[in-house]
Amino acid sequence: ATSGRQIFQPLHTLRNAEKELLPGYHQFEWQPALKNVSSSWDVGIIDGLSGWTTFVEDVPADTISRRFRYDVALVSALKDLEEDIMEGLRERGLDDSICTSGFTVVVKESCDGMGDVSEKHGNGPAVPEKAVRFSFTIMSVSIRVEGEDDGITIFQEPKPNSELSCRPLCLMFVDESDHETLTAILGPVVAERKAMMESRLIISVGGLLRSFRFFFRGTGYDEKMVREMEGLEASGSTYVCTLCDSTRAEASQNMVLHSITRSHDENLERYEIWRKNPFSESADELRDRVKGVSAKPFMETLPTLDALHCDIGNATEFYKIFQDEIGEVYQRSNPSREERRRWRSTLDKQLRNKLKLKPVMRMNGNYARRLMTREAVEVVCELVPSEERREALKRLMDLYVQMKPVWRSTCPSRDCPDQLCRYSYNSQQFADLLSTTFKYRYDGKITNYLHKTLAHVPEIIERDGSIGAWASEGNESGNKLFRRFRKMNARQSKTFELEDVLKHHWLY
Repeated sequence: ATSGRQIFQPLHTLRNAEKELLPGYHQFEWQPALKNVSSSWDVGIIDGLSGWTTFVEDVPADTISRRFRYDVALVSALKDLEEDIMEGLRERGLDDSICTSGFTVVVKESCDGMGDVSEKHGNGPAVPEKAVRFSFTIMSVSIRVEGEDDGITIFQEPKPNSELSCRPLCLMFVDESDHETLTAILGPVVAERKAMMESRLIISVGGLLRSFRFFFRGTGYDEKMVREMEGLEASGSTYVCTLCDSTRAEASQNMVLHSITRSHDENLERYEIWRKNPFSESADELRDRVKGVSAKPFMETLPTLDALHCDIGNATEFYKIFQDEIGEVYQRSNPSREERRRWRSTLDKQLRNKLKLKPVMRMNGNYARRLMTREAVEVVCELVPSEERREALKRLMDLYVQMKPVWRSTCPSRDCPDQLCRYSYNSQQFADLLSTTFKYRYDGKITNYLHKTLAHVPEIIERDGSIGAWASEGNESGNKLFRRFRKMNARQSKTFELEDVLKHHWLY
């Protein structure tokens, strides 16, 4: 039905209904007023580099980023939920005329880099071929009633990982590894977020003014982004984990018993120690003291495990184990690259013939999900000569399949209570298998996500109730939308392009 009629209009010709849905339409105020943030409420899309006058790079500053002001976007998102909130109050039997204050809103933040958003043939200056998107999801709204200790939840996002609930806040053409530009653009966002945490929002919901407090939880980041935001060394570091201080060697010796120790504030303290070196230690001693914190933490993230990349990381690891088992590496030390290549093509061929799994360049979510199944293991076992190795492989996958729903599901205590109860036991069994039968792979080394899967899942679930719900999936699906809108619905000119994409994505 692609007729000549253009459905999406440029911003200045939008109909009123659409203007109501975009940030900058509804009146609100903050008490006390936000520090360093203008009090005007009718602000639409702004230049992501507002306030940065000169820009060193040759990318003209006004084309590189567009965003909404954080508080304005939150108001718009809340007004979208107005009916749900009123409905929630009614369902809980609360009289909405009394409930005017004591609302708490929990917001999940996600930020993800996208490689290769390749250039459309427009005119204008060259921009980097990478983009970063920062977005948020309103996870829940609850209210504290007089005389009650606990808040009563009146709205809970039913699909926290859908691209529909994940609202774009800021789009930028930046490489996520370009720390300087990234922090320059997200700096104002961080400042706005900080200001909002110390203040209350007053808006009209259901015809009455009500006051809301916000809690922000930055959980939708992959490990690369967390390390960048929190000032940790990159993911190849000996400090294997973004949640605890374990080194890779320790993590491979003791696979299960670790607890979450890192936090944003601690990272800030450690950075100060790194900068000042108060005990005049050598570089190695100093690094050991600060456990790999060697840059200034820029944005507070909540230490968690990113479910999607966890899937991918572990599947990559299993893929390598499969290769090694085909080549019976446990009997011999360092095989040549030729041999490894041969096992790999044997494995690929088998997976393609039996499971219709095409080999992929970089492991992706779908491949990972297909590979980590009992049937995939059966197929691989056909290539493994020894009976007991086959049993071990099947056992390994069996344990993994039992563990996986716990960190994938939105609410494990409801969806898979048995697996949740057995998780620590299963992960212990899994670790024992790795450190005995598969010792050749885990002698002094272990991958980041495997360590987190084995050591930290129960603790995070105890704290948050879920890992899946807080993952970055919604933001990842949003990346597809970004590509689509950029291709189909944005004006060709650099100056307007991001603005259009941001607007469409919000309306989507």
